Amino acid sequence: MDLTLSPQEEEFRDELRDWLSANHPGPEPEGDQAGFAFRRDWQRRLNERGWAGLSWPERYGGAGATLVEQAIFYEEIARSGAPQMANVLGLAMGGPTVIAHGDEEQKGRYLAPILSADEIWCQGFSEPESGSDLASLKTRAVRDGDDWLVTGQKVWTTLAHQSKWCMLVARTDPEAPKHRGLSYFLMDMDQPGVEIRPLRQITGEAEFNELFLEEARIPHANIVGGEGNGWPVAITTLMHERAGLAFALQVEVQIALRELVERAREGGFDGDAVVRDRLAQLWIEAQVLRLNAYRGLTATMKRGAPGPEGSLGKWHWAEVNQALTELALDLAGARTQLGDDVWTYRFLRARANSIEGGTTEILKNIVAERVLGLPRAA
Repeated sequence: MDLTLSPQEEEFRDELRDWLSANHPGPEPEGDQAGFAFRRDWQRRLNERGWAGLSWPERYGGAGATLVEQAIFYEEIARSGAPQMANVLGLAMGGPTVIAHGDEEQKGRYLAPILSADEIWCQGFSEPESGSDLASLKTRAVRDGDDWLVTGQKVWTTLAHQSKWCMLVARTDPEAPKHRGLSYFLMDMDQPGVEIRPLRQITGEAEFNELFLEEARIPHANIVGGEGNGWPVAITTLMHERAGLAFALQVEVQIALRELVERAREGGFDGDAVVRDRLAQLWIEAQVLRLNAYRGLTATMKRGAPGPEGSLGKWHWAEVNQALTELALDLAGARTQLGDDVWTYRFLRARANSIEGGTTEILKNIVAERVLGLPRAA
């Protein structure tokens, strides 16, 4: 892929930079609710400008931009230090899945409120005994007239406490092979039978949640992709999850690395050969992360949809980000124990990187089998 931007792409980048400079919302306020309201307002401003669903088709409220322009958007948002949008899962995963597999009635109902952040989305995939092996999930759905009654438990459900809709995979045919007996539902979170319990993280936050479902009611019309066809629909969601944020994540790594280099200089480590070697290796890894993100973009442009290459980017990003924060704590020394250093927070939060969005072990299997074509383990 030619990484040189075309004149049109440069014009788009410059326009976006100017707009971000003039409209940057400033630092995010502290507190879960205040921060959420801040990000929601920011998304609405971006949507009014036509940038919330930048690469979505225009007929569904997007701007019809190219994937290269979408990548530029992610990079410039990260470089500017602007906040994430509130409905990140709806924008990066839910919306593209509905566009790919939903019927026209579903597209007309769900896509616009995703863009405006009027309805926030979460993802109900992982279960206590079915995290990496998603197809073994036990949450069951039983037909009841025009509805389904869903009972089971989900875990690590990001933003469930702020969401209106959940992308939920449940077993609708217990007699079918495990990959074929699943259906992909859109579940209204605001109903009896849905209990949300926060999971407190090592950082003190509770962005993840457990979901307990007891005959939660979902209309049959809320199945995406057809009854029993949940596995390929879920794979579409996962591919978008791993590929959609690749550019923002790799830019954030480069920004954090520049901050770390400056901290090393301030601490007098610029002459330390070991520290210099670790920083140089991180710089190399950050460039590989960037180039792989573009390689994945090239594959998506050829195929028309993200592929398994996104697993490599997510796996690599987790390792690089964790190594970066570990070096930061080594440089900070004993003061990290105070807990008021930004790098202490980043180190603690990075522990989840190799678990969330697919564990590193599972992603390695995907890369081995679906990218490199290696045989499955016996």
